[in-house]
Amino acid sequence: MKKINRLIFGIFSLLLMVSCYEGIDPISQVDPGPDAGAPMVTIMRPANGLEIQVPDLVTSTMVQFRVEDDIEIGSISVMLNGAEIASYDSFIDYRIASYEFMQDNITTGDHVLTVSATDLAGNVTTATSNFTKSPPYTPIFAGEQFYMPFDGDFTELVSVIAAEEVGSPGFGGTAYAGSNSYKAGTDNYLTFPTSALALGDNFSGAFWYKVNPLPDRAGILTIGANADDRNQGLRLFREGGAEKQRIKLNVGTGSGDSWNDGGEIDVAAGDWVHVAFTISATETKIYLNGMEVNTGTLSAPIDWTGASQLVIGAGGPTFSYWNHKSDSSLMDELRLFDTTLSQSEITSMIAQGSQRMHVNFNGSYTDNVRDIEATMVGTPGFAGEGYAGSNAYKGAEDSYLTFPTTGLLNNQFSAAFWYKINATPDRAGILVIGPPDTENANFPNVQNDRTSGFRFFREGGATNQIFKLNVGNGDADVWFDGGAAATIDPTANNGWVHLAFTISSTECVVYVNGEVVKQGEFSGVDWTDCDVLSVMSGAPRFTGWNHKSDLSVMDELRIFDKALSQTEIQSLMF
Repeated sequence: MKKINRLIFGIFSLLLMVSCYEGIDPISQVDPGPDAGAPMVTIMRPANGLEIQVPDLVTSTMVQFRVEDDIEIGSISVMLNGAEIASYDSFIDYRIASYEFMQDNITTGDHVLTVSATDLAGNVTTATSNFTKSPPYTPIFAGEQFYMPFDGDFTELVSVIAAEEVGSPGFGGTAYAGSNSYKAGTDNYLTFPTSALALGDNFSGAFWYKVNPLPDRAGILTIGANADDRNQGLRLFREGGAEKQRIKLNVGTGSGDSWNDGGEIDVAAGDWVHVAFTISATETKIYLNGMEVNTGTLSAPIDWTGASQLVIGAGGPTFSYWNHKSDSSLMDELRLFDTTLSQSEITSMIAQGSQRMHVNFNGSYTDNVRDIEATMVGTPGFAGEGYAGSNAYKGAEDSYLTFPTTGLLNNQFSAAFWYKINATPDRAGILVIGPPDTENANFPNVQNDRTSGFRFFREGGATNQIFKLNVGNGDADVWFDGGAAATIDPTANNGWVHLAFTISSTECVVYVNGEVVKQGEFSGVDWTDCDVLSVMSGAPRFTGWNHKSDLSVMDELRIFDKALSQTEIQSLMF
């Protein structure tokens, strides 16, 4: 009986299985077709050009990438600076693979992340991301308490606090300085806690700005207490039309508010404009490109009561009632100060925004902008004193420094430094960027090709040392001899002198103590084969007339990628 029951149950189960599969097509293998191409590799993080700047000497970064293939992914290899840090050869989805992980031991310097994907046909695609771990940030301006460079993230570098993101704020894809800029976009902005700021009677802000007139009005920086009144904090905003946009400032004084109607930006010009505002106990000022455009009076000092957050790129929750909402303009190099900046300080900041090299000689020969050490030739030394800081460069016989010119060469160029002269020897090179003299390749003491680059040097006697500039335009060289105005008597003046020169596509100018001593027309510099900057010597590229090592003292060497104005040069002297 049991056998009969089992037989009936088995027949019933078979009939049930057949019934369940009725109407379903049988599974059959489908030919995927020929492999149409190599995999696609996308690296999301770290973003190309990212600059990481945190207090730690060694940090971490998120690695995030995606690989797609039309047939099947075979393997993926992830490399950091040439060493494999991850690999994959088994995939849940054999056509699409996404991974993310935290990579530790990111040291100061440049890094290259490489993701290589291979499909089953042997096709290989490689994507790379170049990023940098910079040294910890140190404020470079008096009173600076906030600095956000927007180079790939929204971290404030003085406090090392990341701003909160509302919506999906992004980046501009271009920059005034560094690798990127900030673009809030519609309904997006950043917030930052004011608890990390010193809020007092004196307050200033500065940034570079490329205006987008759509929408026709927007908040830029807002620190407010509530949306009912404007009696606390500040509101920096813009409004106008398609041709002109006016930058304005409103400040709350507790029982009321004060207006500063600022000045206009020419939208059609499409230029980066430096915007700055200052607040003291009695007044506000707005500056555009270093020029004061308007002053507003305060009946009382600014009132910060209840102002708990800084909004960047919008009017935010406390200042949107007149439609001053999100801004689609570009912002770069945002700085806030707990002081009331002077016009000279703002001008100096603008100049230093174009600074591409700075050596302060405070016990080292480090270029603090590019974070590279000079190559020492001979035995250069230190003076034991400095115009600024604790030390300065002291020249020695047959000794000098060299730096690579990477990042320094542009169609505009300026150099500035402090100098204490030693007239022995009677001639010397001071700063030289020039090409090798191929016609005298075997004679290092007769290098004198002046068709490209520049040579800034001195020559004369014990009582009359003249500063001169020679610049090559590609075909020939042009001289800018300072003459009597650029002559120093070392026996009468052995103190610090500020020297500077500028090169543009139309002229060259030489300055002594902020005053023009020589100015002349020029067709534009040529940089062919100019790969080395020599400091305090003509060697190795300008030795044919014995302009060799300088035994003088140099301090605060700065190089810029623009032709500084006289006002900007004078601002560097303070």
